[in-house]
Amino acid sequence: MLTFFRNFFKSKVGVVVTLGFLGLIALAFASMDVSSTGVFGGVSGGDRVARVGDRRISTSDLSTNVSNEVEQLRQQNPTLTIQSFAAEGGVANVLQRMISRWSIADFAEKLGLRAGDRLVDSEIVSIPAFRGVDGKFSEEAFRGALTQRGLSESAVRDDLAMGLMARQLVTPASLASRVPTALAQRYAQLLGESRTGAIAPIPAAAFAPDGDPTDEQLQAYYNEKQSRFIRPERRVLRYAVFNDAALGTLPAPTQAQIAARYERDEDQYAALEMRGLTQLVVPTQAAAQAIVTEVNGGTSLEAAVQAKGLAVSPVEELSKEALATRTSQAVANAAFAARQGALSAPAQGPLGWYVMRVDSVSNRAARPLAQVSGEIAEQLKTEQRRQAFIAAAEAIDDGFADGRSLSDIADEYDLELTSTQPLTADGRIYGTGESAPIELAPVLELAFDVDESDPQLAETVAGENLVLFEVNEITASAPAPLAEIREDVTLSWRRDEGMKAAGAAAARILKRVEDGSTLTAAVAAETENLPQPQSVTLNRRELAQQQQVTPTTMLFFSMAEGTTKRIEQAPSSAWFVVSLDKIETPEIAADDPLVGATRQQLSGNAGEEYTEQLVRAIERSLEVETNQSAVDAVIAQLTGQNQ
Repeated sequence: MLTFFRNFFKSKVGVVVTLGFLGLIALAFASMDVSSTGVFGGVSGGDRVARVGDRRISTSDLSTNVSNEVEQLRQQNPTLTIQSFAAEGGVANVLQRMISRWSIADFAEKLGLRAGDRLVDSEIVSIPAFRGVDGKFSEEAFRGALTQRGLSESAVRDDLAMGLMARQLVTPASLASRVPTALAQRYAQLLGESRTGAIAPIPAAAFAPDGDPTDEQLQAYYNEKQSRFIRPERRVLRYAVFNDAALGTLPAPTQAQIAARYERDEDQYAALEMRGLTQLVVPTQAAAQAIVTEVNGGTSLEAAVQAKGLAVSPVEELSKEALATRTSQAVANAAFAARQGALSAPAQGPLGWYVMRVDSVSNRAARPLAQVSGEIAEQLKTEQRRQAFIAAAEAIDDGFADGRSLSDIADEYDLELTSTQPLTADGRIYGTGESAPIELAPVLELAFDVDESDPQLAETVAGENLVLFEVNEITASAPAPLAEIREDVTLSWRRDEGMKAAGAAAARILKRVEDGSTLTAAVAAETENLPQPQSVTLNRRELAQQQQVTPTTMLFFSMAEGTTKRIEQAPSSAWFVVSLDKIETPEIAADDPLVGATRQQLSGNAGEEYTEQLVRAIERSLEVETNQSAVDAVIAQLTGQNQ
């Protein structure tokens, strides 16, 4: 319900964005996505992109934060490029969050808030990336993670300290926020609101030019809209599958090896007696002996223990050695000394005194070497092939480290090398809907991280299957040449030109309505053949449940009764003229449970608003400057425009 309100009334949710970066390095480490851009060279326009009070946000700070965010977003969208991220304003958004975060930290320091070393230490030990195999903080893991990502300990500690100070300052603003019951009642009332009107679609297709643009028009359009036509990075892989078949025929186990294994595992083949038991445990020897005496006198074990408020439990068939391990040697000796159906003598174990009833006895005959020779031979063959596989994998890995090529290794092991079609990071063949070869699925992420002609091996099935591969060709992400996508660019140009004309038509229709015409007549006055307006009646609650909120319906529920407006809906390639005729809002009592639920949710929403306003006020209270030329230089560096 709260999301529905926010969609319709366009409230700001800046606190989520702001607080989302209060622990950027910690968050990135927690998801194992921190990366360092290394030396940031070739940037003009100064070495800072912004100044917040006495703090400077350097070009390298911005570059690292942008790289981190892109890497995290790639976990959901592997084909995301830095070029498309920058084209959609991603760099500006990251910078604004950094400015907000640093403003909060600077203001917190001025108020005397501090984050001591111990508090920072507590944050560090809670980060999963810094834990060892035992799940506890590991100094070695901590140092290794920093080294791997090119980060200094001081940078991480400063970042965490800023986040902690910001948390101390900002979090209280969102607490204890309450909205009046009258306001909650009004919002709850809106949930049952129904609106009646009409919507006229003005499709771009009705106005799109039939002819082609001139070369000059198309080139200018392409230059302006290049970000629409960015192709993802593509890589061609050359690979071979190394499995059991590549090992060839290995020598069969010798009789001496089989005999040695039989001797090693002689207990496994020796005669063995197993017993199924019913177990009783009591605190004292006297109590155990009393039960034995009573049962020997003719009472069943179950009846004897039930009368005393005790209980027995079954024990599955066990060998004497297994029973001794579970209880004690004395208990096992007593249980295996009793005959079938009888009770054992009381014996002390870890939980008290044990009495065992022997329910079943089974004996496994000894198996001589001649009988199990074939079984042992198969075990040895399996182990030998596994060891040979591991040895071969280590040899291949060492060979790559020593500079041997993928072709050399393939020739040595008689492997067939295969080249793929260009692949994208999401595991698809570029330009088609087909997936990459299934055997490459486990290695694609690595394949998009390594350099060209750098052979790699990856174990895809433990102990059974390797993929040897190298990147044979890399085509960087870049706008497609106009000559190759001329038809696509022309279609996009036609659509945009149609949208411009459709917008103008929507303005004309709106003007006619404002001058007294009906919406139907205003649409009919256009020379193009446009769809007739559609009468609509929408209920806010039903619409929210159906999750069919579009920009057009959002406008419909934010207009005043008796008004007409227009809106562009780019994904639909159309403009819409929206007319609202009537609003009906049902009454709701102040004690209606919906009012209480609405008040609770709006109170949380108000806390977010308070926090957002606090952050904005803090920024206004400080001297904040942005160096746009340096920001542009960072974007150029990240997107490769300097190359």
